[in-house]
Amino acid sequence: MQIYWTKMNRIIEETAEVRTFLLDIPEDFTWEEGSHTHFALEGFNAGDKPNKSLVRHMSISTLPHEGVIGITTRIRKQCSEFKAILRDLEVGSEVAIFKTHSNVPLKREGENVYLLSSGVGLATFRPLVLEYFERPNNVNCIHSLNIDSSKNFLFMDIFQSKSDKKFTAQFVDNRKDYYEEVKKLAADKDGLFYVVGSDEFLLQNIEVLLENGIKPEQMMLDKREKELHKFFSVDLSVY
Repeated sequence: MQIYWTKMNRIIEETAEVRTFLLDIPEDFTWEEGSHTHFALEGFNAGDKPNKSLVRHMSISTLPHEGVIGITTRIRKQCSEFKAILRDLEVGSEVAIFKTHSNVPLKREGENVYLLSSGVGLATFRPLVLEYFERPNNVNCIHSLNIDSSKNFLFMDIFQSKSDKKFTAQFVDNRKDYYEEVKKLAADKDGLFYVVGSDEFLLQNIEVLLENGIKPEQMMLDKREKELHKFFSVDLSVY
């Protein structure tokens, strides 16, 4: 396993609770849209065993051509040790990234693509949308639906409806409206549905999509293949 040590290039305060940490790109480090990485703070591997409390699984919110590795995360006042340390880091601080992989690259099958996310989960989809803008081949259109009760919606510079690019962006601030919209989107029985958020959020979306005739193979989750059975282990025969 290769560990890439790199430095904090810039820190963006997206909202009062959300920050994007932009890292220098180490030599030979590459990734694609929809990638996640293990993001570690200094000292995580100082002992005989890695200190897992100093490591988090994070989505990369940028594409390589942007020249930085973006890590976007929510840091509340009451937070974990990891987030507390991260909050105090400054430009020039050293961090590590390793085990980078994409579970949700943009599929190009000529279908409509629906991006369903909660809060900061939108960071996973930012690179997919940028990749689609630059290369729309074999993607019919993209619709993004995000729920954030804080109403501080992220990346509004990118997540704006653009009819010329066949892209629509929709934001809601409550679950009732969100799931009503998911049901409407599920009217497209051939669509591809990407879902990013907490495990509870994933399960709720899967349930709604299944009830509305969407098959498991049409759903893309930001999970390793070996983990997917936990989300699709319900008795599908009833659908």
